[in-house]
Amino acid sequence: MSRFQSNRRSEKDQPIYDDENEDNGSPGTLDNAVATGENQKDASFSKDYVNVPSRPYLMKILSKQGDSKVLFADKVLKFTGSGKMKKRILLITDFAIYIVDPNTDALKRRIALAAVEKLNVSELGDNFFAIIIPTEYDILMASTRKAEIVKALVEANKSASNYELDVVRSNRFEYHAAADLVKEVQFEEVEGGVKTRIVRK
Repeated sequence: MSRFQSNRRSEKDQPIYDDENEDNGSPGTLDNAVATGENQKDASFSKDYVNVPSRPYLMKILSKQGDSKVLFADKVLKFTGSGKMKKRILLITDFAIYIVDPNTDALKRRIALAAVEKLNVSELGDNFFAIIIPTEYDILMASTRKAEIVKALVEANKSASNYELDVVRSNRFEYHAAADLVKEVQFEEVEGGVKTRIVRK
């Protein structure tokens, strides 16, 4: 059975796809251009770092999808199939994950929490994490609040379905950047930080 035909959990929502997953390019190298994750705030602080209520386009997107409870919101970097970094707003609600383009105010992708199988993160102090979605293509992102995002996704998933979301920690993991494009992220601890490489398989 193909990973895109998985019936692990039924999915009523039609996925919204980011149109950037088709730009397949050459492997890239990142010398941890996204810092080293030392600025993660304590979990007791508010998780809405972009002030969603003050952004009418975000409220409109959530309202259109029937979502109202925002568990986490912040700006992140998303990696396209070719390894380009795009600024995005990540919203996590009690039902779904939203990826929004702050430059065009457009919803690029919506993923129901039920479609997420696991999260891949390294064992080092970097900012990268991958959301693995067997029925679609995966997402690789980076944020200085990685720990908060992981915690929010685990708790939201457990609350919505009593399903314990796996968080796999490894300094080398694969993800599907597109339906027919597999990439591997490799992490290496070096003096002054973490060296990150993204290579095509």
